[in-house]
Amino acid sequence: MDTCKKVLERKDGRDYDCFYASVFEAENPALKSLPLAVQQKQIIVTCNYEARKRGFHKLQLIREAKIMCPEVVIVLAEDLTRFRDASKALYNFLKDFSWNGRVEKLGFDEVWMDVTDIIDYNLDLLNGNDLLNSFFHLSKDDPTLGFGFDGSKYIGHTYPAVAERTQPQDSAEDVLCMRLRLGSHLAQHIRHQLEERKGYTATVGISTSKLLSKLVGSVNKPKAQTTLVPPYVSSEGLESSVTTFIDSHDVGKIPGIGFKAAHKIREHVLHRDPDFDAGLTYGGMKEKVTVRDVRLSTSMSAESLEKVLAGPGSPHGLGYRVWCLINGLDDSEVGQVRSVPKQISIEDSYIRLDTVDEVLKELRMLAKNLIKRMRLDLLETDDDGGESSFMNESEADQADGRISNRKRWLAHPKTLRLTTRPRPPLNPDGTRTRTFSRVSRSAPLPGFVSNLQESVDALAAKLVTEALVPLFKKLHPEKSGWNLSLVNVAVTNMADTASDKKSATGRDIARMFSRQEDVLKEWRSEDRDASSGTGGGPSSNSVELVNRGVFADAPVGFEDGMKPQHSMAADEDWGDEENSVEQISTCQACGSAVPSFAMPAHQRYHLLGD
Repeated sequence: MDTCKKVLERKDGRDYDCFYASVFEAENPALKSLPLAVQQKQIIVTCNYEARKRGFHKLQLIREAKIMCPEVVIVLAEDLTRFRDASKALYNFLKDFSWNGRVEKLGFDEVWMDVTDIIDYNLDLLNGNDLLNSFFHLSKDDPTLGFGFDGSKYIGHTYPAVAERTQPQDSAEDVLCMRLRLGSHLAQHIRHQLEERKGYTATVGISTSKLLSKLVGSVNKPKAQTTLVPPYVSSEGLESSVTTFIDSHDVGKIPGIGFKAAHKIREHVLHRDPDFDAGLTYGGMKEKVTVRDVRLSTSMSAESLEKVLAGPGSPHGLGYRVWCLINGLDDSEVGQVRSVPKQISIEDSYIRLDTVDEVLKELRMLAKNLIKRMRLDLLETDDDGGESSFMNESEADQADGRISNRKRWLAHPKTLRLTTRPRPPLNPDGTRTRTFSRVSRSAPLPGFVSNLQESVDALAAKLVTEALVPLFKKLHPEKSGWNLSLVNVAVTNMADTASDKKSATGRDIARMFSRQEDVLKEWRSEDRDASSGTGGGPSSNSVELVNRGVFADAPVGFEDGMKPQHSMAADEDWGDEENSVEQISTCQACGSAVPSFAMPAHQRYHLLGD
């Protein structure tokens, strides 16, 4: 199979180390030296590395953790606000290092960066005769902005471990080696800046695709980086490092292969249903089916995978896509920086949720958090100077609901989605079949959710009554008997509001009028005494259209940087004194006084919004 089309690109996969715990440590650095566990419900969702040294692990029960280590510090993390805010701040920090704007966030704590253009630029400037004293340029405009490095070797870990060559050879493989070396030094620089300026450590993977950079970044943790080094293609008896690396992974650990797809693949390879570990809420697989098992299976191919993974809701071509992934091929692009998220989703999990009253209570809580999150992520403030800023938590959570008129929506979600995960009924022997299947229903998002003059509580109650309860009844028409382990409420299908963006649904007329003075400040109508000017003509007032800041040699009688562009009295022969002053008209749209001859252009301004 052909190698990845993007083989000469370089992508980073960044993962903040034990992110939830790191947020608490950033707020209180004293916690870094203590075993720290982050609790949601009755389990540990993450813990710092000091706790991991003592045997703590993710998804461990709190009561077990306290018995294991009584001095453990346990912090609650039911409210995700601090983590969202920290994630947004770190994302904004990282995107400042990008030139092409391709910085894609995955969840709270993972980011992909495509820095192909930065590597291209520095590769062209590299002195192959003095790699030991290389300089990495972080700016095209400022040649002094950057750092020195040794271009003859990788920095950090590599997979597999390699003996460095001091000089690259004239071959495609050596060019790729040089690109990856440059990438490894840039990754270290960004990691150090992140820790020094923000107080967070990160683990980084460096490779040519999103798939490989994410996987290789998990090899050495924490506070480390790993580069997947060539050869990326097998040749002359030398096996590809990509194949060697990816073969050892369980098929369910490959990004892009979901739980259901991985389960079907395991069933096909094992010819039976694989066993799960026992557990209250979560469980892993008892037996491992690796990528190598799948790839070398005589019954496996892109065509057979298409049949294995076929089913209701499965997209066409899924089998080929999965076959590419298990062969280490991924040509998906790193997404562009987005000012708004693709969707906003709030969910919670439950040991048992099986009564109408409990469901209504949870829906109101989820709806309230959803609306607060919409206001945080989708509202901005227009300052007097034209700058914009997002809301903070206190603004979004105002009890009385009064929000400044200067707030504007960046986007309006069009779709409301409700998702639940029902537990199947008990089997005759008292056991319950484990399932991770979710069911969803969608509907148009009611327009009243965008009302900024109502409180969050009032809007949430209305959203539950008018939209979420009808969706829930469609998902679960029976009045009882269902038992939910998860409920998710989301808004999707974002439509940019009126703006200058290509994706916008229209033009913001109110904003256009508010900026009118700034747009037209270069041009204005003035009454001048022609007798004091430079040209001859009648003694009555004349109208002159002035362009600011165009000419430096303005004549006497004009402000610095101003020169008459058109003088009706001085340049035109109007025949009589009555017509020596140009007729003035009033614009019906904005009320401005505009010379009649300029009115068509002025009206075009309103039509075009420029």
